[in-house]
This record gives sequence, structure tokens and C-alpha cells, in this order.
Amino acid sequence: MTPEAYCQQKAAQSGSSFYYSFLFLPPPRRRAITALYAFCREVDDVVDEVHDASVAQAKLAWWRQEIARTFAGTPQHPVAQALVPVVREFALPEAHFQTVIDGMAMDLAQNRYLDFAALELYCHRVAGVVGLLSAEIFGYSDAATRGYARDLGVAFQLTNICRDVGEDARRDRIYLPQEDLARFGVSVSSLLHGEYSDAFRALMRFEVERTEQWYGRALGQLPPADRAAQRPGLIMAAIYRTLLCEIARDGFMVLDRRTSLTPLRKLWIAWTTARRSR
Repeated sequence: MTPEAYCQQKAAQSGSSFYYSFLFLPPPRRRAITALYAFCREVDDVVDEVHDASVAQAKLAWWRQEIARTFAGTPQHPVAQALVPVVREFALPEAHFQTVIDGMAMDLAQNRYLDFAALELYCHRVAGVVGLLSAEIFGYSDAATRGYARDLGVAFQLTNICRDVGEDARRDRIYLPQEDLARFGVSVSSLLHGEYSDAFRALMRFEVERTEQWYGRALGQLPPADRAAQRPGLIMAAIYRTLLCEIARDGFMVLDRRTSLTPLRKLWIAWTTARRSR
């Protein structure tokens, strides 16, 4: 299997909504963003699937070295091999890849966030920087697009956090800021035990509304001249905002189930958004 085929398989198997946004890219950019996405999946899987923290830390340390080898042109992993021409063609900074690993390492070091400032740092590292890398691959003419891409990445991660409250709690990870829990009178214990309440629904309404504000903040920074080039991000925003609406419509039932959109619905949203953003 070629490195490119490995990355394609990794992206397709994940079932992620991001896959649908890649479909509307020309082949060179599609191969590049698929390789970037496969890298993100690899390092994220280290944290999610390796239960021994010391082993996970060692694997992330290996990936740090592998990224250095990627930029030196001597990588070992098929994902890193696929990234070699990508980082050269699109002048991607090595520091951004290391920052993504920094974010993954945060999951090994902490499972609670005191306030939103701490959570935003995490979101920036694991998703905002990915947005910056993606913007380089998609292309832009106005530097303001970088601000849009970074904030859109944060919005995507906040959406994931809203969707996965129960799933994360079962892993003893509480991403909702402790200051928010205190403000709405929701205990960590109630999240761990999957207990719904009016207080919890009020908390989630606040979290979803704040996430929507991040989408507005991001999209407000996108220059009209770059809308066509940044179409994949707009597709993802449309899919993820629809997901947020579904979470709210379902009454914020995110402790014992995972709200999702069907593949056909995602494809429809992707196609209609792509047409509007030409």
C-alpha cells in the first residue's frame, strides 16, 4: 500500500465529517489535506487508544521525532512519508505540527479545565493550528483568512466537546470548564453518572451558544475573495453547525448518546454549501 493510499484509507475509515469537505478539492490539494488529516488521526489515536500513559507519552515523543524526520526528508511512517511533498509544496511550518502534538499531550497531563482560557489553549493546539495548516493547503490571498481558519478550528473542537460530553466523561475527561459547571450548579459527579437536569440543559445551552459565537467570529473574518478557495472549511462549518442545531433540538441529550448526521445528509449539506461558495 502506498503512503497516499494509507492516508486515504485512514480518512475514509474514520467516518469523520471532514472527509466530505475533501471531496470538492482538486486532486493535489485533496491528497495534501488527506495526509494532514491522517497525521491528526494518528496522534489522536495514541491518546484515545493507548491506555498506559507512559506508553502514550513515548509514542507521542516518537511522533515528535518523526515530524523532525519528515522535514528532513527521512520519515519512516507512511503518513509522514505522504506529508514530505506536502510540507514542501505548501511551505507548512514544522512548529505547527509540533503544536498539534503538544495539544494531544495535554490529554495525558490533565482531564479538567478550570476556565475557558485554559480550554481555548487546548482547542487552539489540537484544532486551531490544524485550521492554519489547512488554510495554507486550500490557498488564500488575504492574510485575514488565517484568523478565520484558526477560529474555525476552535469552533470545530468546541462542537466536538458539546457532542461528546458523556463519552468523554466515561473516560474521566471533563472538557466543559469548571467555572461553567459552578455557574450553572452542575457537578462533575452528575456528568460522570449521566444525570440529566434543568441545570445541565441550561449549561449545555450556554456551551452551544458560545460555540455558535465562535462560528460567527470565524466566518466574519473570511474575506470574500477567499471564499471559493476556503470552500472545504465552509462545508465543514455548515455540517457542524447543523450538528449543533440537532443537539439543541434533541434537548441536549449528550450524556448517554452521541448525536450524529447520516452520511447522506452530510453529503447533501456539502454539495449545497459547495454550490453556494463558488
